[in-house]
Amino acid sequence: MSLQRIVRVSLEHPTSAVCVAGVETLVDIYGSCPGGTEMLEVYGTPGVDVYISPSMERGRERADTRRWRYNAGLEIIVVMNSPSNDVNDSHVQISYYSRHKPLPLAYTVLYLTCVDITLDCDLDCEGRQNGSFVDKRQWVWGPDGYGAVLLVNCDRDDLNCDDRDNCDQHVCCLQDLEDMSVMVLRTQGPAALFDDHRLVLHTSSYDAKRARVFHVCGPEDSCEAYRHVLGRDKVSYEVPRFHGDEERFFVEGLSFPDASFSGLVSFHVTLLDDSNEDFSESPIFTDTVVFRVAPWIMTPSTLPPLEVYVCQVRNNTQFVDAVAELAMKAGCKLTIPARRPRNRNDRWLSPAGRLSRSQDEMELGYVQAPHKTFPVVFDSPRNGELQDFPYKRILGPDFGYVTREPQDSSVCALDSFGNLEVSPPVVANGKEYPLGRILIGGNLPGSSGRRVTQVVRDFLHAQRVQPPVELFVDWLAVGHVDEFLSFVPAPDGKGFRMLLASPGACFKLFQEKRKWGHGRALLFEGVVGNNQVTTISINQVLSNENLISYNKFVQSCIDWNREVLKRELGLTERDIVDIPQLFKTERRKAVAFFPDLVNMLVLGKYLGIPKPFGPIINGRCCLEEKVRSLLEPLGLHCTFIDDFTPYHMLHGEVHCGTNVRRQPFSFKWWHMVP
Repeated sequence: MSLQRIVRVSLEHPTSAVCVAGVETLVDIYGSCPGGTEMLEVYGTPGVDVYISPSMERGRERADTRRWRYNAGLEIIVVMNSPSNDVNDSHVQISYYSRHKPLPLAYTVLYLTCVDITLDCDLDCEGRQNGSFVDKRQWVWGPDGYGAVLLVNCDRDDLNCDDRDNCDQHVCCLQDLEDMSVMVLRTQGPAALFDDHRLVLHTSSYDAKRARVFHVCGPEDSCEAYRHVLGRDKVSYEVPRFHGDEERFFVEGLSFPDASFSGLVSFHVTLLDDSNEDFSESPIFTDTVVFRVAPWIMTPSTLPPLEVYVCQVRNNTQFVDAVAELAMKAGCKLTIPARRPRNRNDRWLSPAGRLSRSQDEMELGYVQAPHKTFPVVFDSPRNGELQDFPYKRILGPDFGYVTREPQDSSVCALDSFGNLEVSPPVVANGKEYPLGRILIGGNLPGSSGRRVTQVVRDFLHAQRVQPPVELFVDWLAVGHVDEFLSFVPAPDGKGFRMLLASPGACFKLFQEKRKWGHGRALLFEGVVGNNQVTTISINQVLSNENLISYNKFVQSCIDWNREVLKRELGLTERDIVDIPQLFKTERRKAVAFFPDLVNMLVLGKYLGIPKPFGPIINGRCCLEEKVRSLLEPLGLHCTFIDDFTPYHMLHGEVHCGTNVRRQPFSFKWWHMVP
């Protein structure tokens, strides 16, 4: 129970007060005691619990047990637990005594009216702490925590609308309500009390920018019944009693957590006393609830796929057919979202960077509350030819949209979302990360090289449930983490393997093949329709000092990241698979020498891997055979897809040309402790 307020009583006339069920009222008698008072008797009518605290040092006792010695430290506390039937239908009487007189010197009567006022929402989030025993003014993480969850209503349920659902002040269709959280105001007490008392729902101007409230003012099956009462420029609302004891409100989130927003939003209901014409109204009681806005959550490649996206352009038909066949094997939906001329020949659907080419636009994640989960596309700030695609073609019913744009034009290739990955769940340095950790590429500490734009980094850090790790990628021409790492599911250990591109592993493989007499075997044999490609033998590769020297540098960069990943993700060498790969230099930055094998499409146990066109030995590509020998013992199926001309020659691969919507984590984000 919490202290409601102080009520002062008078000897001159009876005093009336309103108390709230379960909330303490402190009765101030010191202005009403007659001279000579030495003892007190206090009693209340049935339903009124009265307690005496004789001094600050002693605990409280029930008041009706005996007379009490009067002193300056004595406190009288009144509690009612049930609402009144009528105004002033209960009272407390205080009698004042002197030891020298058998009858009371005087007495005071405090008439009481009890109301029950609660502002409620879903606090326990599927099995967490019982909301009856928690402080609604707090939001606590973890399986034993509590607090309500609010979704950013960033989808578009009504296709007749031009914008996201939370961009207007109306409920345009009833399906929109499914994305909102319910808040209920319950009041019990005499109706006559509200003739001169008001209930006001209110929030701060800060929180009003981040959430919006609709009041149900009519039949719930009509959109017109939902009145916008709080949010943006509205910070308070006098609540009419349309439905008697219970008024329902629907709350939608307007903003995701960010650098200037912790994600917490508070709403309050205050009972105001307006019964005295000579004074301004005064607050009697305030109840508060706190929501946390659900974070945007990324899905790692180890989660089951639901839908694969791929663009079709003039020279990638065979690539699209191969992706379609892989999606069919994996049992997931294939979407070819942009055909000519709408896609304007842009092939880069997944997070890909660009040099003089288009790039991919988006990363697919989701938001989740106990009552609803839906996917949300995060639109990259680095706009390519598909810059309108996520908003115009992905945004729709139960598919949300979010983006972050810098105030200036300070974006670079690192702001494309091939540079945005997430690990599977890990434990590192004694801390659990049940939703994994976001991996973004940047530069070395203290360096002035390229980094992801600040607004994107701020957004990712503010979600809190997948704390980002920044890796070193500025040595790469495109500069994306998916150029040297990926994750695949595994049946043992941590449930996954991290694949790292490895020049060292490639040189070792080629040296073995040369030792067995295959030094003349050629790379790039069989590349179709590309006159820019010249074959090169294993012997030529192993005698190219510039290539060897440059790949030693590349290996040192990957090794730097390897140690960071081992430390920040809690990995051991057993969790890492080295995939043979060579790089070459263009304008002092690295690009893949042959199709980048780790830049793959992961659909459960089915892998779509860039066909490397490696040396053919005994009728088989030795690079493909090596990759199979590393991954197929994990129960994975390797399919090598020819992306050489449509993607590799433009410094991208299979992962760059696709995107995947995946099944959300079974783990609920509110159960973790950031």
